[in-house]
Amino acid sequence: MLTFGTAGLRGPLAPGPDGMNETTVARATAGLAAWLRDRCLGGGTVVVGRDARHGSAEFAAVTAEVLAAAGFAVTRLPEPLPTPVTAFAVRESGAVAGVQITASHNPPGDNGYKVFVDGGTQLAPPADTEIEQRITAVTEPIGRDPVAASGGAVLSHYLARVAQLPRLIGGDGERAAIRIAFTPLHGVGGATAVHALTAAGFADIHAVTEQFAPDPDFPTVAFPNPEEPGAADLLLRLAERVDADLAVALDPDADRCALGVPTPDGWRMLRGDETGVLLADDVLRTATADPLVATTIVSSRLLSRLAPARGARYAETLTGFKWLARAGEGLVYAYEEAIGHCVDPATVRDKDGVSAAVMAADLVSRLRARGRTLNDELDGLAVEFGVHAGDQVSLRLPDQRAAAAVVEALRAAPPGTLAGTAVDYTDMAALRGRMRTDALVFTGDGVRLVVRPSGTEPKLKCYLEVIHPVSGPAGLRTARAAAQERLSELRDYCRTLAG
Repeated sequence: MLTFGTAGLRGPLAPGPDGMNETTVARATAGLAAWLRDRCLGGGTVVVGRDARHGSAEFAAVTAEVLAAAGFAVTRLPEPLPTPVTAFAVRESGAVAGVQITASHNPPGDNGYKVFVDGGTQLAPPADTEIEQRITAVTEPIGRDPVAASGGAVLSHYLARVAQLPRLIGGDGERAAIRIAFTPLHGVGGATAVHALTAAGFADIHAVTEQFAPDPDFPTVAFPNPEEPGAADLLLRLAERVDADLAVALDPDADRCALGVPTPDGWRMLRGDETGVLLADDVLRTATADPLVATTIVSSRLLSRLAPARGARYAETLTGFKWLARAGEGLVYAYEEAIGHCVDPATVRDKDGVSAAVMAADLVSRLRARGRTLNDELDGLAVEFGVHAGDQVSLRLPDQRAAAAVVEALRAAPPGTLAGTAVDYTDMAALRGRMRTDALVFTGDGVRLVVRPSGTEPKLKCYLEVIHPVSGPAGLRTARAAAQERLSELRDYCRTLAG
């Protein structure tokens, strides 16, 4: 059977219990309904949303109908919409749960079933295993009652909130007109993002035409993930052609946001850590007293240095927004290096690519009014806190078991040195409590490497970082070159791990 983890189900469109199909979705929904009733939440409202993948419309209908037959009030969103809209709707309406049919940025042959509880927050253990136990106990037949589409005002409420964010977070400073190149990568974020950006005052938007309309086959990219090599090529070409100030790419369900910027050597995409610290620094300018910012164990260490320098608390969690959204009281911003950013946890307690795009555009606009760029901001942070050069090596393997086997082999024979530096390691699987996970963290003098199997794809993921001090603005170029040299050594080592 598909395992009910990582906020829900995700797998290939295929018959049988190991595939995403109507029977699998009906059983999962019956198990979810039983779990909600066991928590005395029976009869409450459940929001059901979907993306535009193959099977999403049918799976959303099944989900809504099984919930209705189980006695729940169902808000079935009327069209394919970004995942954060469903998270928003759960929180705004006080729903007991939400289900989004989506496989995010997985290949076109996959689909998934993502669950929100606790005010629009992703599931966290032990809820996932508890629901899985109830799914296993489901017996046929599973009742289904027809459900009409509803929740037509949800999107307008979401867009109204996002349009307010520049003034709520960015303040009332001067802004300059900017031009944005944009792609939703064949997903459902196109129209929503354009409306949000326009409502926030950014109407000069040039979209990648071939990738704007939802298309479940994702015909122009090998993998519909802005992080994948080549996925943003059309976007960067458009940005250069139209002389844009900012390039924005969303993943197919629009909960992730990647940024591209012009440099003297041409356009490049920022890493998630770069975008993350830029947005964190911006949010903290206007944050209320005793703010909290959070990121994950695989992200850059830069946020841990920035936060206390800006008078903020810092928290670190396992990967995934099911942990980040629960980082603690006073959370004003959270990010994970996999281009997931939560700029408005008060209303969307999950990553939200649309609101992140709006806040990135607003930051670029305010910087341009002062004659500065995102590159200037990154340079300033490097001078202040040292160069934090990072990268990710993602190795695609036959299945998830193969990735776990590589980590196990590394656990049995860990390296003593990396990039010419002696390293110790922490076995996260040996820890107790919430920080326990199948990952190894190697640390040495200015070197850090985290290795773990992906929780959603057949990949081994390696997260690399080299930290190098900077002796003032004049020493920045030399420091970056030295950091990149050591980073290259780490990268070469990682590529040997899977043979």
